[in-house]
Amino acid sequence: MKVTFIGGGTMAEALVSRLVSRGVLACEDIDVVDPADARRELLRAQYKVRVHETPRECLTQADVVVLAVKPQDLVKVAPQLGRLGAGQLLLSILAGVKLETLASSFSHDLVVRAMPNTPAQIGMGMTVWTALPSVGQSDIDRARAILSALGDEVYVPEEKYVDMATAVSGSGPAYVFLFAEALVDGAVRIGMPRPMAERLVNQTIRGSMDYLVQSGRHPAELRNRVTSPGGTTAAALHELEKGSLRTLVAEAIAAAYARTKGL
Repeated sequence: MKVTFIGGGTMAEALVSRLVSRGVLACEDIDVVDPADARRELLRAQYKVRVHETPRECLTQADVVVLAVKPQDLVKVAPQLGRLGAGQLLLSILAGVKLETLASSFSHDLVVRAMPNTPAQIGMGMTVWTALPSVGQSDIDRARAILSALGDEVYVPEEKYVDMATAVSGSGPAYVFLFAEALVDGAVRIGMPRPMAERLVNQTIRGSMDYLVQSGRHPAELRNRVTSPGGTTAAALHELEKGSLRTLVAEAIAAAYARTKGL
């Protein structure tokens, strides 16, 4: 399988890195197109892949074309690519860009739309993806082989779930980072040195999430196990609930979902 990346940004680099390190693809089977000289040189030097300023030299030989530019650049990039070959699979990781838009932009019906998230850069990503009905099983398998290199992946039968995933797992790392930042600041407020606070918070979040996943239990059950009647945790949770934490989180996800549909 030969893959051409249109765009060599952060997520494209994550895919290239994981595909090569996991042995899914050989470096000579990967081409990356990016207009920035510095970006091309970095990818060529670090991953030994072929790099190009324009797609003319490498597009026709690709089995899969990964579209990894900024969503607003689609209008500019589509004419440069022109019509794809009848058997080529287009895999888009453009946030908010619908299958219908991709199909019409390239006059192509073999299209996959995926929403990865930033932990993909360390192989711990969550990618939700779907495809047009015209995409056959062999191309579904190709897409899964590529996307699973980033971490976990879930194929969904309806595109609306990709938009929902954008608001949950796509934007989700930012929510976690904000909460981690708030925990650190709270610890500093009561007198803990910041380096100590950061170490405690980082390991607490990491350990708690691993425990949640490995236990297979509902978060509420695990929360109740930590919360003794009249104890310190109960006092802290009371303040969070008084501040409508659950409502704020739900409203934040709804706002992100509305924004995704509006892109």
